[in-house]
Amino acid sequence: MSAFSRASSVVLFLGVLFVLTFVNAEGKEWRVSSASQLNNLSTALHPGDSIILTDGVWTNQNVRFYARGTARKPITLRAETPGKVRFTGDSTLTIDGEYVVLSGVAVQNGGHAGDGILVSGDHCRVTDCAVTESTYKFFVHLAGIEDRMDHCYLAEKTSESPTLQIEVRSKPNHDLVDHNYFGHRPPLGRNGGETMRVGYSWQSMSNSATTVELNLFERCDGEIEIISSKSCENIYRNNTFLDCAGMLTLRHGNRCRVEGNFFIAHHKRGSGGIRVIGDDHVIVNNYIDGVSQGCVWITSGIEDSPLKGYFRARNTLIAFNTFVDSRGPCFDLSAGLGTARRTLFPENITIANNLIRVPEDGELLKGQESSSYKIYGNIAEIDSTEKPASHSGVRFVDARLKRAGDGLLRPVPDSPARGSAEGKTFGIKMDIDGQPRKGRFDVGADQFSEAPITNRPLTPTDVGPSWMKRSQS
Repeated sequence: MSAFSRASSVVLFLGVLFVLTFVNAEGKEWRVSSASQLNNLSTALHPGDSIILTDGVWTNQNVRFYARGTARKPITLRAETPGKVRFTGDSTLTIDGEYVVLSGVAVQNGGHAGDGILVSGDHCRVTDCAVTESTYKFFVHLAGIEDRMDHCYLAEKTSESPTLQIEVRSKPNHDLVDHNYFGHRPPLGRNGGETMRVGYSWQSMSNSATTVELNLFERCDGEIEIISSKSCENIYRNNTFLDCAGMLTLRHGNRCRVEGNFFIAHHKRGSGGIRVIGDDHVIVNNYIDGVSQGCVWITSGIEDSPLKGYFRARNTLIAFNTFVDSRGPCFDLSAGLGTARRTLFPENITIANNLIRVPEDGELLKGQESSSYKIYGNIAEIDSTEKPASHSGVRFVDARLKRAGDGLLRPVPDSPARGSAEGKTFGIKMDIDGQPRKGRFDVGADQFSEAPITNRPLTPTDVGPSWMKRSQS
């Protein structure tokens, strides 16, 4: 404790347990070694206080922590040494109140019918934590307003239900999920194996306005929905999906944006890109490489669909993406038509200025294109000797793509994709690399630019807890 002022100290007796507190310039620092000590502290805390969890294994500890900090002086609940406080067995952690930060703890080999970490308070944060090899219903459950989960590691969930669940309230919750490492989730073998779900079907017409950005999803194989978006106005941007047997699925809800993501699958069985269901979604500046089930499924719908059914895709923009080496169809224009009472064609779909390379065993377009489709400005290179039927919205040319140092297929300087975009730019200012789009736009996700690259495929060193990186070095 030498880093903190010892101007005053006091020992509080809680039953037969001791809690130590020290005063520093920001507030008091409390040291606890059990859930009972911690749970009894709530009434003694003030904004700016810190609670230190002593290093060690915390077995069968039920933490129910309530506190009220402020935006400038949150109350922090942190491990004495990040990564060396391990909750196990029947342990759970519930964070309630306002402006509370949970930091540096690990939950491992936990088994409980409820949640590993539940955040029911508002403006709270879970950071630098890990939940692994457990069977909780949800590893992490965000149920408040303007909560954040960042720099965490979640992996090896073998039980049913999503790894991360985000609740949607009566008003937008504006949660932020960023810089996390979602590691391996083995196949569940049935529905209910999502890695992340934002809302439920019965919440799907409510605005969540959650932002999911700069996360790495690696080998998330629980089921077809890696992310299941079941609410409105969410943003999924600058994430990396590496070798995942599933797809980012806009399952229920409207007005979501999918932008600047990397899907790299190395032809893994079950891998795919994006499923589109609902109204007014925007899908731009994404890179999809080596998937087996196709790049974009544009879904047909049910007449008068119930909330848990299938609404057809309508008013969807799919533009300035790069799709390469997909063994499934690059675009399924009427996914699911004729199955599960789906009889409604997608409506008012714009597919514009996408750059595509179709391998010999791939397919450009599948399904039926309704009269309301708008397809223009796309460039496709077809490796197969059997060329598809001509389409007025697609130029079949040698796209002149080359693997760059980062492993991505990019247009060379004299590629026909350079400066050849048609029609509107849809308010897009940047490309997938975070470089500005100026002058005539290039077709595809990559705009030729000498500006610094600010967005790239993520690796484990970019995300997850700081203490995990130290332990691996």
